Amino acid sequence: MKKILLGAGIVVVLLLAVSAVQQNSSLQEMEPMKTPELKDPSRVGDYGVYALELPKTLDFAGESVPLHHPDIKERADREFLVNTYWQSNGIMLVKKSKKYFPVIEAILAEEGIPDDFKYLAVIESGLDNVKSPAGASGFWQIMSATGKELDLEVNSNVDERYHLEKATRAACKYLKDSKERMGTWTLAAAAYNAGNAGINRELERQQATSYYDLLLGQETGRYVFRILALKEILKSPESFGFNVEPEQYYYQVPTKKILVDYEIDDLAAFAKANSINYKILKIHNPWLRENKLNNKSGKLYEIEIPENGYYD
Repeated sequence: MKKILLGAGIVVVLLLAVSAVQQNSSLQEMEPMKTPELKDPSRVGDYGVYALELPKTLDFAGESVPLHHPDIKERADREFLVNTYWQSNGIMLVKKSKKYFPVIEAILAEEGIPDDFKYLAVIESGLDNVKSPAGASGFWQIMSATGKELDLEVNSNVDERYHLEKATRAACKYLKDSKERMGTWTLAAAAYNAGNAGINRELERQQATSYYDLLLGQETGRYVFRILALKEILKSPESFGFNVEPEQYYYQVPTKKILVDYEIDDLAAFAKANSINYKILKIHNPWLRENKLNNKSGKLYEIEIPENGYYD
């Protein structure tokens, strides 16, 4: 029996060997595989990413940017590239700027602040009532203590850092003070990020007089250049590839102001009594931070209620 099994095994091995030889011979007769030639060597078809040509001149609040300095040109180029190719954010900023710039521009003009500072609000918050990890809040990213110093009411019930008009006027106070201390609007803008004391300290330590001559940390070092880039992009979005039709812009809903010098125990009930809901009340009055208004002192507040027909 063992001899029979051994013989059968030898036959199987021989058959496998013959088969392998035949397959190898067949493969050798085949033509070698050729790599197909690409008609277009580009790996991305018709899509292309392009470097940008910087504007010949740049200025902030009428103060020239020394683009002839190699480092200044590179730093400007970085911010133009980053913000041009952040397409979704660019489109959103174009849309939101049409809604909020008219409000901010009017206040800047009244307060004697250059119009270019509206772009500072853009880079601070993206034109949104955000709160930073450090606690800075609102469009202008004002810290709690600074807000109080600038005569804003800041507490858990009412926080006027989220009130666009009042926060803009508070930011104007800060900027005017910085300009008086620093001497230029560019340094005042940098001081909005790093603080007056911080910029003054670096000016003295580095024996410099201009923002563009200072070696600063990355955030403040990029700060003014980000403003410059967003200024040019939002002034002429089509030139940077952002195409938004007028009907796609966001817009301000007209409101009427209701004067309130009393406590409101339930803002949802107050909203309903004014023919809107709680959500809409909070959208138009983000400075109301709770579901009630504490007002034991009888302070006069203005609560905005949208005109009829916009939320029907």
